[in-house]
Amino acid sequence: MKTLTALCVSAALLMGVSAVQAKDVSPAKIVELSTSGAILSFDKLNEAALAQHPNASILDTELEESYGRYIYQVDVRDDQGQKWEIEMDATTAEILKNQQDD
Repeated sequence: MKTLTALCVSAALLMGVSAVQAKDVSPAKIVELSTSGAILSFDKLNEAALAQHPNASILDTELEESYGRYIYQVDVRDDQGQKWEIEMDATTAEILKNQQDD
C-alpha cells in the first residue's frame, strides 16, 4: 500500500512540475522578441495558423515560454463552426499541435 501511495504522489508531483514550466510572456517581452527577430511577427504566425484552416477566424492568441522555447497558441473557429487549438513554435511557425477544441 505504501508503494502505491508513493507512486501516486510521485506521479502527481511530476504532472505539477510540467504544468509549472509553461509561463505567459509579458507584452513588453513580446515586443522585444519580435523586434529582435527572436520570434516571428504575430502576423506571420497568424497567417500560418489560418493556413491550417482556410476561412477560419482567430478567437484568441497567447505566447508562452516552455522549457526555453516560445510557443504561440491560437484558437480559431472554422467556417463550419468547429473550434481548433493550434500551437506552433514562435521562431519557425512549425505546427506542434492542431486539434479540435471542445
